[in-house]
Amino acid sequence: MNEQQEAPSFREVLRALSADFWRLWYVGLVVFTVRWLETVVIGVVVYQLTGSAFIVAMMTMLRLLPLGIFGAFLGALAERFDRTVTLAAVIVLMGITSAILALVAWQGRLEVWHLAVASFVNGCGWATDNPLRRMMMGEVVGRETMGTAMSLDVGASNASRMVGPAVGGLLLAGIGIEGAFLLSVAMYVTALVAALSVRARIAAAPGAGAVLARTWEGIAIVLADRRLAATMAVTVIYNIFAWPFTSMIPVIGRDQLHLGPEGVGILTSLDGIGAFFGAILLVLWLTRRWYVGAYVGGVAVYMVALIVFALADDPRIAGAALVLTGLAGAGFATMQATLVYLAAPAEMRSRVLGVLSVCIGTGPIGFLWLGWLADLIGAPQATAITGGLGLVVLAAMRSLWRRI
Repeated sequence: MNEQQEAPSFREVLRALSADFWRLWYVGLVVFTVRWLETVVIGVVVYQLTGSAFIVAMMTMLRLLPLGIFGAFLGALAERFDRTVTLAAVIVLMGITSAILALVAWQGRLEVWHLAVASFVNGCGWATDNPLRRMMMGEVVGRETMGTAMSLDVGASNASRMVGPAVGGLLLAGIGIEGAFLLSVAMYVTALVAALSVRARIAAAPGAGAVLARTWEGIAIVLADRRLAATMAVTVIYNIFAWPFTSMIPVIGRDQLHLGPEGVGILTSLDGIGAFFGAILLVLWLTRRWYVGAYVGGVAVYMVALIVFALADDPRIAGAALVLTGLAGAGFATMQATLVYLAAPAEMRSRVLGVLSVCIGTGPIGFLWLGWLADLIGAPQATAITGGLGLVVLAAMRSLWRRI
């Protein structure tokens, strides 16, 4: 089979994608945008209230914690229910959480613990994304176009990183944190309409009652398959040593670069700008022979760029480094779910994608480490050291990730 046969052109893929794919794509766009919008405004407000980089990191960590705790379980649990109904229920849960925060903030009674609880609850919703929405997306588009379709989905995620932080910073400066949460609620309503409009139905799997047993089956297949195990290992490295630096952007932006809320929002959005254009490049030119290079190479370049960001004292250099993290992160993020989906047995994809969520959920280890070290020696130095450690670990595990 030649490369042209193996990888359909961009136009062919767009023509082949159904309305259901675009509905699921839009749901992801909303969830991603709200996540970034709220991450930025919560980070800025918590830092203003506490002055602690560690507590700021903990807010982001709480959004990741459910991935590690419930990810594999949710992958098996999702098989018991109609996926469309379950997706709608998750959206409603996250919308109610944002509505409560908007009400409490409007009454002037918002406290840090409110934001912590809400971060954890919305993290539970995020933990369903791989085994639920992206699983549905894969079933709608099929194996042959999964890579390009996932590039489009990651493009939506990256567009949200470009828009969400900037909008969040502007709303926080102009209206207050309640304005950000009200916008979140409005966006969740549109996502709910899109989810309920999905026509394709993935019914409960036969014999899906033994959730714990099926959870273990998903873990066992990952441990037995060298490609899946290696892919998961790279995900763990990224989420411990690379991803946590995003929690330090508001801290470094304010303390080292001397930016206000608007500036911090714009600075955070630059990572999304790079990632958005990175996803477009992947959609247009990525072929299967480059899947692994985009995945592992993206992690390596990401960590080099975050070190440059941490050490920069000029907003322009820091911004350029964040654009580069976005470009590199697009390769990693696109290939992460794609490689797992393609390698997993068809009947076990939800469960294996649930295990992927667990690997993503190792992020709290990195957030705890980075938050503690930032309080000890400063956010810029802690971020640079963590990125350097990540490069060392990635190089040391070369024999493992070469198996992908």
